[in-house]
Amino acid sequence: MTTSSWLRATARTIAIVLGLALGVSACTALPGDGPWMGGAQGTSTEALPFDVIDLTPTTVVGYRVQAVDKPSTTGSLSAGLRVSVAPGDTLKVRIFERYAGNIFPTVSTQASDLGVQRVAEDGTISVPFVGSVQVAGLDLPQIERRIVQQLGNKAQDPEVIVEFDTVRGQTVMVAGDVKKPGRISLLEGVRSVLDAINQAGGPNGIQGATSSANALQVVVRRQGQVILTIQFSDLLAGGDIPVQKNDEIVVRVNTRVYTVLGAVQKSGNVELSKHDLSLLEALGNVGGLADARANKTGVYVFRMGDLLTNPTARARVFRLDLFQPVSIFVAQQFGVQPRDVIYVTNAPLYEYDKALTAIYRTFSIIGIGRGTLPITTTF
Repeated sequence: MTTSSWLRATARTIAIVLGLALGVSACTALPGDGPWMGGAQGTSTEALPFDVIDLTPTTVVGYRVQAVDKPSTTGSLSAGLRVSVAPGDTLKVRIFERYAGNIFPTVSTQASDLGVQRVAEDGTISVPFVGSVQVAGLDLPQIERRIVQQLGNKAQDPEVIVEFDTVRGQTVMVAGDVKKPGRISLLEGVRSVLDAINQAGGPNGIQGATSSANALQVVVRRQGQVILTIQFSDLLAGGDIPVQKNDEIVVRVNTRVYTVLGAVQKSGNVELSKHDLSLLEALGNVGGLADARANKTGVYVFRMGDLLTNPTARARVFRLDLFQPVSIFVAQQFGVQPRDVIYVTNAPLYEYDKALTAIYRTFSIIGIGRGTLPITTTF
């Protein structure tokens, strides 16, 4: 075989190998490293199925880390809970008079108890010497004053004491992922949703762990309507509200995660550790960018639109250039949300290095390298 023939054959082989190597490198680069972001580099997004937003000190204002929103219709937890009587409750009624010899005994007499009175379906109780008393919707002091009014001049300076015997209507239901699900009496100092959950033994397996608290959601239903949906960690952070009788409180697992892909130290799903997690903290949770291969001008956050409340909402891609010093402050302000995908692109030189490495390995496989030239030639 002549030298020229060998060179031509070798050239054809190299061309085939180069084509195969580049094809292999192109095919194997995408799944492990994420999408090619060249299509999002332009400023026009009319042809894209998402909006591209450059994160700057001006644009980040609308996406800053948000504090826990306190429900505006919660009322005041410090004002105390007003427990009103409902049908099915049973009450103990005692009436005293200041002087002996009248209808009712004096305070020093033990025979003042008029027995247990059950609140009828029409909201009334029947008190001896008083008659029918409408009590539904009233608290205990109001019932006492009403009985005094209805006694009129039948008693001299009467003292009326009304207490709960059993409370069927003065409860809230706590269900779901708690240690002791069931009905909780409002008469045991329960004023808020958090009080009720604590009275039920607290969430299963929480024991004060913040990470577990972020994985639980609390739903409060009142008269068949959901009035509050909140993460348990946000409830602890100030989102508590007062409860009313017959409220239903459900504690359920709702793990919130974000995903990190690309040129980072550790990719994968990461639990959203707190309500106000920033982009800088999210990157820190995975060890930061991989210095050897990360493109610091290509940090992206993919966020789906609000499909539940606004099905026509477009997805958004936020782009951050960490080569700019101000971007560190921007990353501290940008709030990460559940289901966000953070993607760090590879540096261009790293992509070229991958292609050359694939070519070298291919040459090594087929034996083309040093020492392959023929020793003798024939003309």
